[in-house]
Amino acid sequence: MIAIAATARLCRVEIDDRAMPPASPEMEQDRRVAVFDLLEDNSFSLPGREGQAVPAGPYALVLALREKRLVFDISTEGGEKVAEFHLAMGPFRQTVKDYFQICASYFDAVKRLPPAQIEAIDMARRGIHNEGARTLQERLEGKAVVDIDTSRRLFTLICALIPE
Repeated sequence: MIAIAATARLCRVEIDDRAMPPASPEMEQDRRVAVFDLLEDNSFSLPGREGQAVPAGPYALVLALREKRLVFDISTEGGEKVAEFHLAMGPFRQTVKDYFQICASYFDAVKRLPPAQIEAIDMARRGIHNEGARTLQERLEGKAVVDIDTSRRLFTLICALIPE
């Protein structure tokens, strides 16, 4: 069981942002933190398809936005391409928009509101973040298996990819 758990993970995550406007220093920092958090703790595996065995992980993930689609390009640790799938951004749009708005409210609140109000906004922020993570898990169904914590970290990274 330990050997399986050690391979059902991401060992490297890269952002392909060639098709995007240059990231601000703040956005770059958000991306670095999101990648670090994801690599620190994740659970990621690929289901077998049509009777074919899936190469064992750990896996390297290149995440990109291309033609308004979220692209997961997955290879083995050694560089052998294993899968690529594209997810429409439509199902994420409202949640990402809400998440950006609540984050702005949270950062503004930290500067001027009492702790009880900050806590209430933070709870709402976490709720929206969880909604985005659940949507991602649903969209990945049949393509990749991730636990809720990994999905949360991936959703954070997706948000860090999108220019506000």
